[in-house]
Amino acid sequence: MKKGWMPALAVICLLAGCQDKDGPETAEPGDDGTVTTGAPAENSYTAPYTGLGMAEAPDMRPVLVTVNNHPKARPQSGLSGADIVYEMLAEGEITRLLALYQSELPDRIGPVRSARDYFVDLAAAHDALYIAHGYSPDAQTMLESGAVDHLNGMKYDGSLFKRSSDRVAPHNSYISGDAILKGADQNGFRMNGPADPDWRFDEELPDAAENAATIEISYGRNQAFESRYTYDPAEGTYARSSGGEATADAETGEELALSNILVLEAPHRIIDEKGRRAIDFGTGGAAYVFRDGLFQKAEWKSLGGVPTVMDGSKPFPLAPGKTWIHVVPDSPGLSGSVGYTE
Repeated sequence: MKKGWMPALAVICLLAGCQDKDGPETAEPGDDGTVTTGAPAENSYTAPYTGLGMAEAPDMRPVLVTVNNHPKARPQSGLSGADIVYEMLAEGEITRLLALYQSELPDRIGPVRSARDYFVDLAAAHDALYIAHGYSPDAQTMLESGAVDHLNGMKYDGSLFKRSSDRVAPHNSYISGDAILKGADQNGFRMNGPADPDWRFDEELPDAAENAATIEISYGRNQAFESRYTYDPAEGTYARSSGGEATADAETGEELALSNILVLEAPHRIIDEKGRRAIDFGTGGAAYVFRDGLFQKAEWKSLGGVPTVMDGSKPFPLAPGKTWIHVVPDSPGLSGSVGYTE
């Protein structure tokens, strides 16, 4: 995919003026006697997954972690540091989270849970280092064939992955940012050169048909996996709760503040007697977009394997900040899974 930023040298040349072959340019004093040095301004760069300004070029390869979303795994660690969180069904009416880190890598992430084949597909689409603890048979085949660079707790339990004593398995496996970097180095995995999803970010409000200050999203009859979002106009972000409890980071107590809530409808089908699923991320479909307390219907499509909400032929303009993406089954579909009020 194309980069969403220019190489650092090009940016410096544009901001400061490049030196020619005859030597450096001489700084000229201004009218007040001060000298302009041509130093880059703060936040000269843009984070590819949040649209927020950064002082340095975004150079970390994305890390995608399967995070346990069972009530016994809550509150989770590291969610507040994720640029994007995908939520989707695993078995039954239980959802799992895929937390994508590019702007920062938290000190502690988890509990980490097992892989599914469509999780691996998303990791590959984002060119991410994929972190999981365990796998389904199909996911194991993909990982062992080298579909994506990965670190798995089945191999590194007790070394890179640590067990918490205050919870029971399988709700107690954690990994640190340092352990992720250590494991990548041990395996020779590249950790720079992030792929750019080519998403659009715009602070201007889009045209929207309806106000939507409160959003409710369901994955079935299990209330433990019902999500509720409440928009705070003063902050311009959404607070999240799940199963009636505020979604906060276990390490800091910080409640999540989200700029975009996306809901994507995708074909789901059961593939085995354990209730494992296949989710089709290639077909695209209907989508709901919530930003700035507003609601708009849209469509999504796969751009290089990355689910992307579209505005005609271009990606839909998202609000700068963090995004939570719900993937819901095409039956009952968006109308049967999502409710919102002014």
